[in-house]
Amino acid sequence: MHTEQTDLPIAALATASGAAGVCVVRVSGCGALELGDRLMPPGVCRPSERAAGTFFHTAVLHPLSGERLDDAVLLVYRAPHSFTGEDTLEIQGHGGGVPSRRLLDAVLAAGARLAEPGEFTKRAFLNGRLDLTQAEAVCDFIQSKTDRAAQVARAQLDGALGRQILALYERMTAVCADVEHLLDFDEGVLPDRFLSRTSDAVQGLMDDLRRLAATWNEGHLLRDGALVVISGRPNAGKSSLLNALLGRDRAIVHEVPGTTRDAIEEGYSLNGVPLRLVDTAGLRETGDAVEREGIARARSLMRQADLNLHLVDVSCPPDERQLEQELVALPKTRTLIGFTKCDVAPAREVALPRGMPHVRFSAKTGAGLDELKAALARLLELDAESGGIPVVSLRHVSELREAVAQAQSACRALSAGPDMLVIAAGYLRGGAEALGRIVGRIYTDDLL
Repeated sequence: MHTEQTDLPIAALATASGAAGVCVVRVSGCGALELGDRLMPPGVCRPSERAAGTFFHTAVLHPLSGERLDDAVLLVYRAPHSFTGEDTLEIQGHGGGVPSRRLLDAVLAAGARLAEPGEFTKRAFLNGRLDLTQAEAVCDFIQSKTDRAAQVARAQLDGALGRQILALYERMTAVCADVEHLLDFDEGVLPDRFLSRTSDAVQGLMDDLRRLAATWNEGHLLRDGALVVISGRPNAGKSSLLNALLGRDRAIVHEVPGTTRDAIEEGYSLNGVPLRLVDTAGLRETGDAVEREGIARARSLMRQADLNLHLVDVSCPPDERQLEQELVALPKTRTLIGFTKCDVAPAREVALPRGMPHVRFSAKTGAGLDELKAALARLLELDAESGGIPVVSLRHVSELREAVAQAQSACRALSAGPDMLVIAAGYLRGGAEALGRIVGRIYTDDLL
């Protein structure tokens, strides 16, 4: 934020640029309603004179030239009952690149400054309208790719995750307060079973923290999408599978080996979770420099994958030794073997190492595709209901894991006896501070 302009109201387009029926320019801060007065034609009741929650239709004039820019609907919000907690004015004019830019230019000419990215949400947090988890959920909700991702972001925006973490934080702070009080005011004599009761309370906290942190797998997949790399030898059916899952001809399918030379990525929704399906170059030895580069990229993607779907053509499978070498060369990530072209009589049975998950299907006829989807969901752990709001932010899960580590250390200190109580207090304080950072609470203030 520019320090010399912090007293100015901020303004920005609240709608995406481009062709549209309506655009919204939002103005927030001290003087936002008075700024709207300078855009009104004579004789119109001004925004600063109107009650909160009212809206009205009016012409909008440029504050310097007096040019009539648009006919718009203006909405009046008064502090603290707005998104930011400040006086806010919304101007709803006609959409389109030029009309929306002219409206925003007029607002800036009237005395606002252009908001920095995320500044409206930042002000909502600073004014106590949102906690940190809710502020972070705004972007997740806007960028959600599936219904399930939108549901989770909406629940987090409503404060569901924040309430869970705040409850854990308050439990941790209560334990800290008991220990700190004992250290500050008691004469070195511990109440009966104080250490065991405190240790049990911390253990219960640690179990709940671990359960919440374990939802990270589902949460980060909802936010970022799961990277599923389709690999295999040339003509194993990789491009055919991609087309079959998408329901359209996205990748070229041809009997000539080496048709796909670069990675082709497409979005796909499975059980409400966005997947990033990547069709890769066929894995083989080749003298073609371009194809070699494609194979190198394929292997790099396989190492990054959340799941590697490795295809084996049952109509002409490799022999047992070749298949063993092929599987050994796979990266140590979650792998599902897909036996393709199951509509064709297999040349022979293919033996896999015991316990390696596999599925048979035909991209041509669609047979086995439902089983393939179920296997993908199972290996990505998308078929298990978490029963709550998962943790979607890397920041959140990092702080939760830090709180678990601090609680674990506190338990070890408590089990060592009264002489380690000061050390245990330090670990408990560290755990409470980690949880407080998630929701934006300050441990020292709350402890007092």
